[in-house]
Amino acid sequence: MRWSEADVRHMQRALTLAARGLYTTTPNPRVGCVIVKGEEVLGEGWHQKAGEAHAETAALADARTRGHDVRGATMVVSLEPCCHHGRVPPCTEAIIAAGIRRVIAACADPNPVAAHGGQVLRAAGIAFDSGLLEEEARELNRGFISRMQRGRPWVRSKIAASLDGKTALADGRSQWITQPAARDDGHAFRARACALLTGIGTVLADDPSLTVRAVATSRQPLRIVLDRLARVPVTSRIMSDGGDTLIVTATERLSSWPSHVRHVLLPATGSEGRYGSEDLRILMAMLAKLEINELHVEAGAWLNGALLEAGLIDELLVYLAPKLLGSRALPMFELAAPLNELNVYADFSFTEVEHVGDDMRLRLCRKEG
Repeated sequence: MRWSEADVRHMQRALTLAARGLYTTTPNPRVGCVIVKGEEVLGEGWHQKAGEAHAETAALADARTRGHDVRGATMVVSLEPCCHHGRVPPCTEAIIAAGIRRVIAACADPNPVAAHGGQVLRAAGIAFDSGLLEEEARELNRGFISRMQRGRPWVRSKIAASLDGKTALADGRSQWITQPAARDDGHAFRARACALLTGIGTVLADDPSLTVRAVATSRQPLRIVLDRLARVPVTSRIMSDGGDTLIVTATERLSSWPSHVRHVLLPATGSEGRYGSEDLRILMAMLAKLEINELHVEAGAWLNGALLEAGLIDELLVYLAPKLLGSRALPMFELAAPLNELNVYADFSFTEVEHVGDDMRLRLCRKEG
C-alpha cells in the first residue's frame, strides 16, 4: 500500500509514544496511538502499565480532554487494536463507539486471543490498513511477539569483552572490563527486560545484585539464577536483598533460603549431569508461562555457550573494551564440542554499532532460517 507522508509522520509519533512504556508495560506490549483529522492531532496516548488504559482508549480520552470531536477521524496505532475482554474492555468497541472513520496499524497483534481486531473494525464499516513501519513496531515488541508466537521469551545475551573476545580472567573475575558509561548503558537494557538470567558461576565469582540502577524505572526485573546444585549463598546479594528472585535447581528447595525467594525444580539431563539444550528449552517455556517477554542474560562462558548450542540466543549485546586479556582469559562462549566448520551454531547480523564512552556497543540478531 502507498502511505502518505502524513501517515508515516503520525506512525513515527505513535512509535515514539509507545517507547515511553519501554520499562513499564510488561507483560503487555508497548503501544502508542495518535488520532488525527486532516493535519490536526486530536489526541495521543500510550499504554503505560498492565491493567491500565490501552493506547487507543488513552488517546480517545486525551481527545475528549482537549474538547475534540473524533467522529470521522483517523486513528494511527502501533499495534492492531485488541478485540477481546481482558484486564480492560476491547479497544475495538471504544473505537467503533467513538465514530473513528479509519484505523492504520503498524503490525498485527500476535496474541491469538486478542487478534483480528482489524476484521472487527472492517465489519463495523471502519477502514483498516496495516503494515506501516512494521519492522520498527516489531522491534519494540520482539519479546511479546516471541512469547506469543514461539512460546518462549526473546533472549538477549549481554557480554562485556576485551578486543580479543575475553570476558573474565582465568579465575572468573570480570569486574570491570568496560568503563562506567558502557555499564550504565547496559542498565537500560536490563530495565526493558522482564527478567535477568545468570548462572551460579557468576554469582559465586562476582556476587552481583542484578538490579537496575543507572536509569530511572518504576520496577525491577525478576532475577533468575540457574543453580543446578543449589549453591547460591544465603548471604549473596541476589538472595538477601529482598528483591524478586527465582532460583532454578535440580534439587529440592533449601530450608535456609529466605521466604521471598522463589524456586523452580528443573532436572538436569545433559552430559555430566549438567543442564542440556532440552532442559534450557523447557526452562524457556516455563518462563513464557510466567509472562516473561524479554530475557536479559548476564552470565559466564558456560551458560552463554549452552544457550548458543540450544539455539536460544536471539540477540547479542556486546560491549567491547579496547583491552587485551590474552589466551588464558575466559572466552565469550564455552561450547560442549569443538567446531568442525563455520556457522554450526548460529549466524548473526549486525543491527547496531555505536560508541559508548571509550567502549563500543555491538547489537546483533540471529539471522532468520
